Amino acid sequence: MPRVKTNVARKKRVKGVLKAAKGYWNARSKRYRHAKITVVRGLSYAYRDRKVKKRDFRRLWISRINAASRLSGLTYSRFIQGLKKANVNLDRKALAEMAVNDAEAFKQLAEIAKQ
Repeated sequence: MPRVKTNVARKKRVKGVLKAAKGYWNARSKRYRHAKITVVRGLSYAYRDRKVKKRDFRRLWISRINAASRLSGLTYSRFIQGLKKANVNLDRKALAEMAVNDAEAFKQLAEIAKQ
């Protein structure tokens, strides 16, 4: 049975890792061993932070809605509770956008939530 050399496969693998490590400093961008560790760590952070980004945006929307609803004399929880009872189906992203860009419409929603 012939001996298998991993020449082509290894070159392709190393090339891919070094390409992904482009922009890193010193050995992290030039040496395969260091680059591989850094790239794997970076990919795991990217995977984790795609989930965290969703959480962060939801927190931002909630704080914006809370600030705008307090100007209308409601707390965030009372505002959301009132909208649910009034069957207003707007998500927090849309409510936060409305709170920032369209204050009059948000005040009308706050009045609906108060009733």
